[in-house]
Amino acid sequence: MTLQVEKITKVVEGQVHIKPTSLTLETGHFNVILGKTGAGKTSLIKMMAGLDPIAGGRILMDGQDVTKLTTQKRNISLVHQFFVNYPHMSVYDNIASPLKVAGMAKSEIQGRVEEAADILQLRPMLHRRPHELSGGQQQRTALARAIAKESRAVFLDEPLANLDYKLREELREQLPELFAGRGAVVVYATSEPEEALLLGGYTGLMDDGHVVQFGRTADIYRTPGSLMAASVFSDPPINVAEVVKTGDSIALGKASWIATGAAQGLRDGTYLAAVRPHHVVPMQTASNSVALTGKVLVTELSGSESSAHFQMPSADWVSLAHGVHPYEIGADHQFYLDPSAVFYFAPDGSPVTGEAA
Repeated sequence: MTLQVEKITKVVEGQVHIKPTSLTLETGHFNVILGKTGAGKTSLIKMMAGLDPIAGGRILMDGQDVTKLTTQKRNISLVHQFFVNYPHMSVYDNIASPLKVAGMAKSEIQGRVEEAADILQLRPMLHRRPHELSGGQQQRTALARAIAKESRAVFLDEPLANLDYKLREELREQLPELFAGRGAVVVYATSEPEEALLLGGYTGLMDDGHVVQFGRTADIYRTPGSLMAASVFSDPPINVAEVVKTGDSIALGKASWIATGAAQGLRDGTYLAAVRPHHVVPMQTASNSVALTGKVLVTELSGSESSAHFQMPSADWVSLAHGVHPYEIGADHQFYLDPSAVFYFAPDGSPVTGEAA
């Protein structure tokens, strides 16, 4: 199954909420929609599901234009972050509800419900009502309903957001297996970059009602198309500073290094350099590490990692390193940058388009 959206837009009271968006989503992996609260994730999912009207463009499922079809006729499932179950029905009937609406035979309904219940470990609870379940069990019920329905597309709108940490971790690991081999396009909305990386598959990175980059999640992490994309997958926040390229040399204040890889093709000029904190450490790890000197402002010890916020003349950066490292607040300290891990963007954070001839 393939789900395609072609230049779909959403307009509310004359304001554009979703800018022209085109995506091709396929089976066999998770399709993650990643973005901050308010970026447009839920709106995009509702448009694909047929719950919200679109102002322009079209939606195709396996090449069929379903733009004007109702949600029911699209044969999709939607699981929200809130536990949407029918309170007056048993767990069994909650899972079976879309199958009964479809007029399926009782014996087939029973088989599908029991299979889904076994997958989600709900068999002992099939005769309970939702109010007798924990939050995790209620969300499992909603997921079981989506599995039993055998929809062509399954939309998961931050389905783990309201669960406690342990349940989130448990279900996050199980989700790819739950939908593996079922032939459905699975679209998963989240505001957590770590969740996108753990789920793998493909990610559409949303910002201000627009998908700014789409591709394999690991590829977006390794080769972000903009400073915004690079920043999303960085915790602590990504380090950014202005650098100047002259010939083969790139200078950050008094420090400099030789341009390698794609950076060699950049024209001479000023760029924004961005590097994740774990590539700036308090010890030299390679012969080409670039020494940086900064005054330590704040230090934090978290488990087996140490972080240090330090101030240079050109920027304030953060170092994140394994182990416990001694820092003296207010003192100058040496840090080492891995130049191969630096991303380069235009001064406004957009992709670099100008390359040397």
